[in-house]
Parts: sequence; C-alpha cells; structure tokens
Amino acid sequence: MTEIITLITGLPDEQEAGYLAALAAAMPAETIVALRKASADELARSTIAIVARPDPAALAVLPRLAWIQSLWAGVEQLVASLPPDGTPVVRLVDPELSRTMAEAVLAWTYYLQRDMPAYRLQQQARVWTQQIYRKPADTTVGIVGLGTLGGRAANRLIDAGFRVSGWSRTPKTLAGVCARHGTDGLVRMLGESDIVVCLVPLTADTRRLVDRQAFAAMKRGAALINFSRGPVVAAQDLLQALDDGQLSHAVLDVFDIEPLPGDSPFWQHPAVTVLPHISAPTDIHTAASVIATNVATYRATGRIPDSIDFSRGY
Repeated sequence: MTEIITLITGLPDEQEAGYLAALAAAMPAETIVALRKASADELARSTIAIVARPDPAALAVLPRLAWIQSLWAGVEQLVASLPPDGTPVVRLVDPELSRTMAEAVLAWTYYLQRDMPAYRLQQQARVWTQQIYRKPADTTVGIVGLGTLGGRAANRLIDAGFRVSGWSRTPKTLAGVCARHGTDGLVRMLGESDIVVCLVPLTADTRRLVDRQAFAAMKRGAALINFSRGPVVAAQDLLQALDDGQLSHAVLDVFDIEPLPGDSPFWQHPAVTVLPHISAPTDIHTAASVIATNVATYRATGRIPDSIDFSRGY
C-alpha cells in the first residue's frame, strides 16, 4: 500500500496551493495531497501530515498517522491543541529562517541604535536636530533566548560590533556572548542592556516573561524588540513602561491577537513601531527542502526526526 503525505493548513487556498506545489517539487517521488481534496482512501493511507495552522480535529481523520511535520518554526498552537502523549510533532528547523531572523534583529537594532524613531518624530514636527551618535561598541544588546535563532542573531550583532549579552533557561556558552541563565541571570542581563531582543519560544514558562518587573530591571530609556510571540511580553505593562519613560521605544512584530486589532493603542503610540509579523517569514522553497530531507530519512531508516518536547513547549 503506497503511503500518502497529507497537507493540512488553515491558510487561504492560494497560499496553501503554493506550499503544495513547493513540497511536490521537492519530493517528486512522494504523493502529497491537500486534506480538503483528499479521498477517503488517501486519508487511510496517510502516514505523515505536514501542517500549518491546522484544525486539530482534522488530524483525527488520519488513522495511520506516524508523525506531524510543522511548516513553521513556532509550534505553540500545536502544543496547546494536541495531546502530549499523541503523535510526534517535528518543528521546522530551517537555516534560512535563522539567517532571516538574524538579519531582522540586526536591522532593527540599527534602527534603534541610530535613533530612527526620534528622527521620525522630528520629521513630523519639522524639527532639525542631530542626535548624539552612539557606536555599536558602546551599545549592549541583550537577547532573551539563546536557541538557534538567538545564537545566530548574537553572531550577527557581534560581527557588527555590538556588545552582546544573552539569557537562556539553562546554562549555555556562546563565543563573544555574556551568557546568563535563571531568574537572577535574567535580571542582570536586562539591567546591562541598552536594547533587549525577545527570541524565546512561547511556553508556559515564557508567557509574560517580560512584564512589569522585567521592565523595572531594565536601564531607564532602554528599548525593546519583540520578535518571539506576543504573549511573551505583558502588553499593558509594556504600555505603562513606555508612558512612564522607563522604555524609550518598542519594536513589535508579534502580538497577542493577530492581525493587530484596529483599536489597539499600539498603532498610534509615539514610542512604538508596529510590524505585521514580518521579521522571519518562512521561505517556502527552503522549508520544502528541509522537510524533504526529513521525509527521505524517515523512508530510508524508519526514524522519525527529532520531535518537540511537549513538557517544555518546543
């Protein structure tokens, strides 16, 4: 019986069709069908599901499912909706995504280091004032999360001349990074950073990790970049820290609700830059290549790729 791969997404038809075409091109020997067009026989023969924002109930129609491959690096929705002792879930680990994220971290760090928010406000007010220049070597960037994305971003920042500190849940060693861990380590890292970048996955432990206490621990006038997930940062606490001047600016690419509702105070706040979740978009072709390698290894060896730990949330 020929095994089938089923694509399950909650994406618009055109976007799903693009993923399906890229996956088919990367795995010409495989039969890949979209769930919405699959026959009962195809569902019965499906052993691998490739998913992006799926309806959890849809996975229940695949009785022979061996493992689930996420099309995205973030897996918090799958962790929240699937049983921890159920089908293994494999997150996307794509070097291109790490490169894109590191690029975004460097770009928006420059945005803050070179006082672009101040110049934007000056333009609106028709004010001609030169801000005092700060060298990268005089700017400490603290990275909350030293995983694959955080490590790549740290290297990019170091190459650009910034001082880099970092925090992780457990001890880590990265060349050129003043790495800290644990509760006390987070407080120390926040206190020495001019710009704080959030790159942790969303888990039970990181939800509201950056809250009122975290903002109080930061340097007065420090700035924040959140490229992780919206709930990692306590939104109301952030607004208060911005209004009080404890923080000078926040670059936000992720939010509790997306798209960001029109009545959100973030839209019009003078100390906030709103981005529409664009810091590290999935590259459809490199993602398909990574998934093709995972599938080929499974077909050859029967070994399911490394899956997420539901107790950790990633």
